[in-house]
Amino acid sequence: MAAFLLQRLIGTVPVLLLVSVTIFSLMHLIPGDPVQVMAGEVQDPEAIARIRADLGLDRPLYRQYLSWLGNALQGDLGESIRTREPVLDVVLSRVKPTLQLSVMAMIIGLAVALPVGVISATRRNSRLDTAATTFALLGVSMPNFLIGLLLIFFFSIRLGWLPTSGYVDIFQDPVEGFRSLLLPSITLGMALAAVIMRMTRSSLLEALAQDYIRTARAKGLVERRVVIRHGLRNALIPVVTVVGLQVGNLIAGAVITEYIFAIPGVGRLIVDSVFARDYPVLQGVVLLTVIGFIGANLIADLLYAALDPRIRMR
Repeated sequence: MAAFLLQRLIGTVPVLLLVSVTIFSLMHLIPGDPVQVMAGEVQDPEAIARIRADLGLDRPLYRQYLSWLGNALQGDLGESIRTREPVLDVVLSRVKPTLQLSVMAMIIGLAVALPVGVISATRRNSRLDTAATTFALLGVSMPNFLIGLLLIFFFSIRLGWLPTSGYVDIFQDPVEGFRSLLLPSITLGMALAAVIMRMTRSSLLEALAQDYIRTARAKGLVERRVVIRHGLRNALIPVVTVVGLQVGNLIAGAVITEYIFAIPGVGRLIVDSVFARDYPVLQGVVLLTVIGFIGANLIADLLYAALDPRIRMR
């Protein structure tokens, strides 16, 4: 296990290096000039040149990249062009709302997808299976912003059950925090549930057709035990892979969802930084997001051995 972890960590080094080059290049391809944004109405060429020199934007791009990479390896992601605060502090101040939203969306997605996927697979071609397939199709097809707006219209405006927007820390006020995060979590969790449900159904159908399932049934085991202990456990391996990959979709979906529901998280920070042409913050957010995505997939790989004893990592 230790050798496997070391091998995976070493393998992430070239990935992160390539990602850092891509991030830096894409950030500087964004239309607009952050210096002009900072200068505002001031059009004095000398003042603009001074601001550009202070920010280091007058140097060649390769020198800017090497400087940024060297500082990033020491934990320094630079300063925000807009607020002059350290990028790491700016990002960490926005992480809590996004983590709470993502975890709650993941819980909702798994709580819906796994039982619905199992029922759909065990009752194939039934009305329940048709309804579940329709739900999955809608969840995959509908964009997050449309789901969010529909939820706000029905549950906030028409029924008045939940707030339309805003954020309350769930650790400071559990009830209000839960109410403020419920609609955005359902918005993110619906697409997640659809993808996981479809994978659970197809994977479980394949597992239930294996010889060891027929052997378990021939021994007289209860059908529920056959499905859950023997079928679902082996079917969860591709599901875990999909869940790990969906972490990226959660973060991408949080950009729009947080903006719609006025949640001061990382997604909202990305949108604000794009409008402000705040290159250091954008680079820092994307880099930390990629690291989190790689970590999530590493955890998914480690779960394989727990789900299937046949898998050995040496």
